[in-house]
Amino acid sequence: MAKETKVILTTTVGNLGHSGDVVEVRPGYARNYLIPQGLAFAWNRGAAEQIAQMQRARRAAALATREDAVAAKNAIDGTVVEIAAKVSESGKLFGAVSADAIAKALGEKGNAVEAKSISVETIKTTGDFAATVQLHPEITANFTVKVVAAE
Repeated sequence: MAKETKVILTTTVGNLGHSGDVVEVRPGYARNYLIPQGLAFAWNRGAAEQIAQMQRARRAAALATREDAVAAKNAIDGTVVEIAAKVSESGKLFGAVSADAIAKALGEKGNAVEAKSISVETIKTTGDFAATVQLHPEITANFTVKVVAAE
């Protein structure tokens, strides 16, 4: 039985690769997740042209979005995003602040980002927390999440 199967990614998959990359994964992961979800297709020798075409499209999109990412970085860097949450008397949250809530708060300030591109430690208390957002494969912006008690 094969230990690894080659697949060609059709979209960017976190911790695996970008569109057009040929990656080796476990057969079950490819068969049960990547291929049925449309994230990849099976590799074969004739796929070289498809790979080249996807990589050209990805490079063209990256060049176009790089300028947008630099502008967004300048707007986001150093900002403070305030989120109000229900808090117990000891200062702990009833739950946690999610990346979706942070993305929504950034969006309200005019900086729309995807929640999955935000990385922050688990927030379960009030206070200030450092967060980063991946705007482009080479560009990240740092900002602060301030959690305050909701009234």
